[in-house]
Amino acid sequence: MMQPRVEGLYAITPDVADTADLVTMTQQVLVGGARLVQYRNKTADVALRLKQAHALVNLCRKFNVPLIINDHPDLAVEVGAEGVHVGQGDASITEVRRRLGPGKIVGVSCYNRLESAIKAEQQGADYVAFGAFFISVTKPGAKTASIDLLSLAKQKLHVPLVAIGGITPCHAIELICLGADAIAASNALFRARNIQSAAKHYSRLFKQTRHSIHHTYELSHDFT
Repeated sequence: MMQPRVEGLYAITPDVADTADLVTMTQQVLVGGARLVQYRNKTADVALRLKQAHALVNLCRKFNVPLIINDHPDLAVEVGAEGVHVGQGDASITEVRRRLGPGKIVGVSCYNRLESAIKAEQQGADYVAFGAFFISVTKPGAKTASIDLLSLAKQKLHVPLVAIGGITPCHAIELICLGADAIAASNALFRARNIQSAAKHYSRLFKQTRHSIHHTYELSHDFT
């Protein structure tokens, strides 16, 4: 089985104690076109994390969408998730890769540090995440990153770039144009009045923005 591509809308689950509610919301995100889902619950205990991860991995498989586990490689192995996302101070890329085995996705938060992303790629990360680019409700105290970082990272790195942090659809257009392969969203999706519509809105942006970039490229070459 080929490793899934990291691109498009990347949905990050909120801290929800009711597993049925979490599954219902995540299903709406998937119907709306999310290409990846990250299970992140900082308040759950071990038993609840296991229950929710099992439920989400089964749901995501129905949509052929990879489930990425935040911070817990052992949980990812136990439920058969497609990958793990680690941050500063979490397990090393090498250790996570050893636990997961081949063919799995390992993503790394690099915040606003290009040098960390370069090192992560060298160590075998499958994607790197930068942000927060804007004020984040999910992580209000997060380090901020300049949008110019994406353009520079696109020149230096070969792995997909994930943009995160307070990204509304209006913000997303600019970040995609600057080189973001995926846009991560949590509160803007799961707290929306219509979760499925919100996901569809984000998902359409990738097709529209890339079509516009491709059209502009073709026009520029018509006059050369």
